[in-house]
Formats: sequence, structure tokens, C-alpha cells
Amino acid sequence: MSENKSILILNGPNLNMLGTREPEHYGTTTLAMIEEACATLASANGYECAFFQSNHEGELVTQIQQAINVHDAIIFNAGAYTHTSVALRDALSNYDGVSVEVHLSNVYKREEFRHKSLLAPVVTGVIAGFGASSYYAAISVVDELLSQ
Repeated sequence: MSENKSILILNGPNLNMLGTREPEHYGTTTLAMIEEACATLASANGYECAFFQSNHEGELVTQIQQAINVHDAIIFNAGAYTHTSVALRDALSNYDGVSVEVHLSNVYKREEFRHKSLLAPVVTGVIAGFGASSYYAAISVVDELLSQ
């Protein structure tokens, strides 16, 4: 791991459209606003943050692979890939740091296909349904777990 504590915050498909895409589910906060707030919160807790968003599954797999021995934790909103990607599940299962799956909306209040996460069994934990605060809660959890 790096000398400084580090968190990689990954975002999957369509999250670049936050703020305008389905605000009834995802709110009006943009991804840039979430990243800025995450960076501030993480810095206050002594962490550096790296951010990456992609609509392409392979790029997300590569980011997870490159996080090994670099980032202490991954916070990941895989979007729709949560429910479909064996490749992301396999990459996360090879990552030995703290990993948190996050969702802005409560996926269990939505369509049934969203109720099944392929990633949940291989991550440290899941936070869903609190809007942008899901990310902030994940940072707090990461800090608590890494401080033990």
C-alpha cells in the first residue's frame, strides 16, 4: 500500500449523468459534487482520494486490478454492472483491501432485477439508499475499519 492512506472511488455506467438522470431515483447532486465532498471528507480523515468513472466494464476491471497494493480501500458504485458483471466480481474478489459497494437509491425498493448484486458476496459491505450520503457513509466505514 502507499505510504499515505488512499481510497479509490469508482463509478460505473451512467453515473456521469448524475444531476440530470432520473432525479426521482438519484437526486440532483452531480458526480463532480459528490467527488468534491468525498475528497474533503477523506482528507479530513487523513486519506487521499482517487476518482474514476467509466461506462466501460473493462476499464473498471483494470482500475480494480491496478488498485492492488496501491489503494487501502475501494468504494464502488458499479451502477447496472452490479447486477450483471462476473468480470467485476472476479476483479473485486482478488482485491484484499476494504471494499464497499454503494448505491444512491435503495435498490430493494426498485425493480426486482436490481435486488441481486453479484458484487455483494465479495465486498466488505454494502451501503444503499441514502443518496450522495451513501458515499460519505462509506468513507466513514472505511476509516473505522482501517483504524482498527
